[in-house]
Amino acid sequence: MPAEEDAMNDSMFTHTQDQLKQLARDVLAFAKEKGGTDAAVEFSEGGGLSVSVRKGKIETIEQNKDKGMGVTVYIGQRRGNASTSDFSAAALRATVDAAYNIARFTAEDDCAGLADPDLYEHQPRDLRLCYPWHVTTEEAVILAQRAEAAAFDVDPRVTNSEGASVHAQQSHFVSANSRGFIGGYPFSRHTLSVAPIAGKGARMQRDYWYTSARDAAKMAKPEAVGRYAAERALARLNARQMGTVTCPVLFEAPLAAGLLGALVQATSGGALYRKSSFLNDSLDTTIFPSHVSVVEDPHVIGGVGSAPFDEEGVRTVRRDVVRDGVLKGYFLSSYSARKLGMQTTGNAGGSHNLEMKSSQTKLADDFAGMLRKMDRGLLVTELMGEGTNYVTGDYSRGASGFWVENGVIQYPVEEITIAGNMKEMFQAIVGIGCDVLTRGNKTTGSILIEKMVVGGS
Repeated sequence: MPAEEDAMNDSMFTHTQDQLKQLARDVLAFAKEKGGTDAAVEFSEGGGLSVSVRKGKIETIEQNKDKGMGVTVYIGQRRGNASTSDFSAAALRATVDAAYNIARFTAEDDCAGLADPDLYEHQPRDLRLCYPWHVTTEEAVILAQRAEAAAFDVDPRVTNSEGASVHAQQSHFVSANSRGFIGGYPFSRHTLSVAPIAGKGARMQRDYWYTSARDAAKMAKPEAVGRYAAERALARLNARQMGTVTCPVLFEAPLAAGLLGALVQATSGGALYRKSSFLNDSLDTTIFPSHVSVVEDPHVIGGVGSAPFDEEGVRTVRRDVVRDGVLKGYFLSSYSARKLGMQTTGNAGGSHNLEMKSSQTKLADDFAGMLRKMDRGLLVTELMGEGTNYVTGDYSRGASGFWVENGVIQYPVEEITIAGNMKEMFQAIVGIGCDVLTRGNKTTGSILIEKMVVGGS
């Protein structure tokens, strides 16, 4: 990061990156003095603004300023953790003492320990993850009001609102360990959302939309967010119930990202070494049709899921998680990798930017094109409850959406459930749309499943 940019980011916080690095070195020295054989530490600091309005009036204004330090001390293969929000030398030393004393009384774990030194990222790329948004409280309120007003202006049937909100957050951190790793960087995340209500009485329908980015300049305009949220709520008016049927199901792109999330959970180290995943022992086996691939790219400039190294300091790499339908990689930390007799994948702390795509996707496969491809079936736009059994893969969720005939939406439906098995659902993906949307660190178009059971009245 250029020096002037570094200075600008440091000015947002009480401590500079260099000061946090020195504090980290001090903590590691305290741990060594105490008798720890290894130690790891992370310092973080951040601040932000959140405002919400409802029907044009201010509901909440919150300003946050947080800081914290967490340390892990190892005595051989015993470990203890402790944390504090006090950065004074006495408090840091006391926190190290607490972690050391916890380690003394824990059982040995032959998989515990820091990552191997040759895996650390000592020259991290600047992925440009921090875009300070110096929005004032008054400006944030006006942005939220504009979004909500735009929703009300769409149609007189938009009668109420659960509110609109604006969040601005910028933080930075430094992590370090006793095997020579030290690194950190600033980052930001900003969001604007609105949730309008259409209709009256028992027939009211609510929906929402939001825009989020590290760089506020890349967020959608408040009016666009408000209008689209209102259109979604209006489209749900006069929703019907339906009978039970087995049919194709199209997951709208925001929900399709959840299927990608299910893949991550089922192939994460913790689930795998506990044998609590429906994808146990699935490496190098076919889990999707051959046209489906999933790529993880931690180095997208400005990406929400971007990181030059993971929570252990291990360098991150771009890789194929799924290639031509075949699972090529798990999501492992050093600990879970040792449990499985493997090597960390640089995913301590979770997955990075993931994109799910199909080699069969064409320009015609936009949202309308995906409805035509389904022809007759259910478009799902909302899911409710937690209904995935990751041990068996059984899947059952409350849902609402739209019934589709001849590739055209006919009417909204509600109070239904969709059910299947994740293994079978993955294999039954017949199309991924080019209506690509990024939600958090996951990017995908709408996903068409060949058939599921839709439970109705």
